[in-house]
Amino acid sequence: MPGYEFFGPEERKEVNDVLETGIFMRYGFDGPRKGIWKAKELEQAISEKLNVGYTQIVSSGTAALTVAMQALGIGAGDEVIMPTFTFVASFECIFSVGATPVLVDVDDTLTLNPKAVEAAITPRTKAVMPVHMCGAMADLDALKAICDKHNLILLEDACQSFGATYKGKALGTIGHAGAFSFDFVKTITCAEGGAIVTNDKDVYVKADGYSDHGHDHLGVDRGADLHPFIGYNFRISELHAAVGLAQVRKLDTFLGIQRKTKKIFKDALSAIPQVSFRRLPDAEGDSATFLAFFLPEESQARAAAAAMKAAGLPAFYWFDNNWHYIRNWEHFKQSTVLSRFAPGLQQAMELYKVKQFPASDAIMSRCICTPINLGWSDAEVAERAEKLVNAVKSAL
Repeated sequence: MPGYEFFGPEERKEVNDVLETGIFMRYGFDGPRKGIWKAKELEQAISEKLNVGYTQIVSSGTAALTVAMQALGIGAGDEVIMPTFTFVASFECIFSVGATPVLVDVDDTLTLNPKAVEAAITPRTKAVMPVHMCGAMADLDALKAICDKHNLILLEDACQSFGATYKGKALGTIGHAGAFSFDFVKTITCAEGGAIVTNDKDVYVKADGYSDHGHDHLGVDRGADLHPFIGYNFRISELHAAVGLAQVRKLDTFLGIQRKTKKIFKDALSAIPQVSFRRLPDAEGDSATFLAFFLPEESQARAAAAAMKAAGLPAFYWFDNNWHYIRNWEHFKQSTVLSRFAPGLQQAMELYKVKQFPASDAIMSRCICTPINLGWSDAEVAERAEKLVNAVKSAL
């Protein structure tokens, strides 16, 4: 990762197709666009690649989650269970539909701990949202069983894991719906973009309309469309979709490179007895965008991350990160918003001013992630693996 490392003539060709028509909007202008429909092509390509019934392309991963929640009927008064380790967009989307985020601990998968999920269910729980962080999957068998038992929606935030699978099925296609991000640093990129995938036609139809001002897209032109419900503008442009279309065709190449490189790094670190690795519920399905590992103590993890950075290696120490772990989400904890929350949501958020997550802290404080880039030569991979081992050893 990320796909932008492999920009080339393929992306330029698809974008130039759009530039030559001068039609950058994904809907309408049927004549002037001369049969060029890049967003539609990308939706079809994703559906075929992931073996899923329906794909709706939107403007971002954040938009994809927001639209998916609306299409699934998640709204005011509903609780959505989500992990403490994610990207801030996960809770932003829950707020955007008026629902209440219920944060629970992660385990050594770096995703939702199923026992913590079960313990957090209340009569107001509407959905469970696992976040497949850093390219790999949550324990979907356990989470799906919980959702089935309690009649809950399973919404997969797969924004960071396009191309990963779980027991032969693409992440994002296992729950009621899934969301992907195609921003500039994702496995494949549109520069900015996202997608909702589902096998439920009703969810797709609602996502299709909601992401375009409620248009039903059944008229002979946009002016003839009806509006069965209120929607908003989460459309992607044809230019962005064109980039994604070229990128999705390269996905298998990207995954192959990532998996080869990650294995080299992991094999090298495996020689250090004090190193353990993130548990993968299905190792074969890992998209291998990151290598995540643990050291026995927080102080060792901090020292190793610092040594990696000093050696010129990227090191994500999520425990201190402002975007990805609850420990430093002060705006979330204090409900710092530009306009007021609804009274019920504001009251529900009060507990996060004092709530602690020691189980998550014990895991995240010992965790380091290093990204797997696509553009490294074999010699660079070998050199980086050696530097990685030396940096970790220096902290032990």
